[in-house]
Amino acid sequence: MMTKFRGVRRPLHAIGDGHNGMDWINRYIDQPLLHGAAGLLRSWHLRTRQPPELLEPTWNLVVLSFLLIASGQVMAGETFTLSVAALIMLALPSARKLLSAVKAGGGGYGAREYKSLRARAIAKREAEWSVRIIVLFASACLPFIARIDDPIGAYFMLGASIWFVLTGPLKAYLDAAEPPEPNEGDRRYSGVFHFG
Repeated sequence: MMTKFRGVRRPLHAIGDGHNGMDWINRYIDQPLLHGAAGLLRSWHLRTRQPPELLEPTWNLVVLSFLLIASGQVMAGETFTLSVAALIMLALPSARKLLSAVKAGGGGYGAREYKSLRARAIAKREAEWSVRIIVLFASACLPFIARIDDPIGAYFMLGASIWFVLTGPLKAYLDAAEPPEPNEGDRRYSGVFHFG
């Protein structure tokens, strides 16, 4: 008499409903990157005394400046003009954000801005988890899958890959990271702004 093989049965709690893999990604990838982004925001705020939301546009302009210098080294003529135009278009939103912050003047970063940033970060942290992981995965894969035979097109694609790798994940994680308290680092105000 032959016994029918029915496979190995595992307890239902061991199988789970797909959350084991997600928990692993959340615990070992997403959460450490969120903590790192919060640390970056805190360091930025402590060192520059600027609002934390200005870190991302500043970093974007630094990366674009590096790409402008690099494109000047490898391109000339119309292709250089086209690359400068593309870099300027990428820089406009960041420049506008920084200029509007300068025009706003001494408003600074207080309890109201902290509460607003914190609420937005919590909403993004909960709602855009998969977007952060997709951006992270795309930035890891893009430099390896983007191959173009034309040398000028290859330079443009390399520049776009570098820009996306250096700015895409950082923006996603800075937007969802816990912002620093307004007077963090100032011992006179320690413990005043603790919410929830």
